[in-house]
Amino acid sequence: MKVSDVRDRLKDKRVIEEINRHLWIESQKAGYSIGIERATDEWLRLYSEGWMKYHMPEKYKQAAAKKKSR
Repeated sequence: MKVSDVRDRLKDKRVIEEINRHLWIESQKAGYSIGIERATDEWLRLYSEGWMKYHMPEKYKQAAAKKKSR
C-alpha cells in the first residue's frame, strides 16, 4: 500500500472510527493500551481492504485496477 493510499484512507472519518474501535478491542484483549500506531498499522494491514470493498466499492475497483496494471 502506497503512502498516498494510506493518507487518502485516513482522511475518512469512518476509517478513524474503525481504527479507534480496533484500538479499544485489541487493548481490552491485551489488558493494556496497544497504542494508536500499532492499532493503525494493524487495521490498515488487516481490515482496510475489506472495509473499502464494502463501503467504497468504486474506489476499491479503481485501486484494484491500478494494482493489476503494475
